[in-house]
Amino acid sequence: MFRPILAGATLRERLIACLGALAGITLTGLICGLVFGQGPDIPLIVAPMGASAVLLFAVPASPLAQPWPIIGGNTISAFVGVLAARFIPDPVVAIGVGVSLAIAAMSFTRCLHPPGGAAALTALIGGPAVTSAGFLFPLFPVCVNSVILVALGITFHKIARRNYPHVPVAVPVNTHGTADLPAPLRVGFKPEDVDAALVALHETLDIDRADLDRLLQQVEHHALVRSQGDLTCGEIMSRDVVTIGLDGSAERARELLIAHNIRTLPVVDGAGQLAGTLGLRELTLHGEVGIAQVMSEAQTAGPHEPVVALASSLTDGHTHAVVVVDEERRILGIITQTDLLATVTRLLSAKAFALSEPGPA
Repeated sequence: MFRPILAGATLRERLIACLGALAGITLTGLICGLVFGQGPDIPLIVAPMGASAVLLFAVPASPLAQPWPIIGGNTISAFVGVLAARFIPDPVVAIGVGVSLAIAAMSFTRCLHPPGGAAALTALIGGPAVTSAGFLFPLFPVCVNSVILVALGITFHKIARRNYPHVPVAVPVNTHGTADLPAPLRVGFKPEDVDAALVALHETLDIDRADLDRLLQQVEHHALVRSQGDLTCGEIMSRDVVTIGLDGSAERARELLIAHNIRTLPVVDGAGQLAGTLGLRELTLHGEVGIAQVMSEAQTAGPHEPVVALASSLTDGHTHAVVVVDEERRILGIITQTDLLATVTRLLSAKAFALSEPGPA
């Protein structure tokens, strides 16, 4: 039975990894053979590329699978292995020193890559072809293999619509131009809490630091939705929604925002469907132009979604309201930051009251 040992792994992801490795390794060997020819004097592809392909195609988000670790880790480690073979006559001592120095070199150059240890070992025990190549071995085939494999990996992941090279999520910033942390970062765990937990566990995890923070934030979010998800958007939304048509004027939009004391004005098209939203900020920045040119993309939710699921959107520093729509994007209602705050306050008050009630005698 298929039981993945990696968090988030699915059968589809593993099949994609197998297909990527098939294409990557085959084409790497083929390209090297076509460009440099085939002969017994030097291998077309070295064994560590197989291990690199596992990381590149199976766990592309891993810090160990990024382009620089693959290229730099394999090449630098092979160079260290050649040095150890050249200056340490005892082969047993040489293999131990070579691999250990390769780890140190990769660590200092921020390109730690597990197959690099195999690249160093290959330089030491690879046989006559490797020995005769000398200091050219780290360049060809190791570096050339690595560069081709990474280039093929980038192309493959682009076609498969996967994020590679992995780009960490941008750290939230304060949108008000002050020194305060963004609202979502003022509560809950902080980066130093994550660091303290890692120290307490005595573990080194194969995940980017920013990705770990994002993962824990998502865990908090889903736990909140699971525990407080009974109340839906349709139950608390304002139903008498003030809107403006796409053909309306900027002046009219400004009048509606001020007259109703609201910060978000939904824009509807001729068919009555939600087209976007407007606020005083857009109107002030762009002046007297068409509404279609200045409106922003609307944040939306369905009427049956849990209210607490809107917390991340309504605390991002940009969004002041979420428009509740049906399947055809017709407006059913709107939920503002004030609505969410009132709901959360009510939930907390009800919970506190329940805890304060004496139990049965």
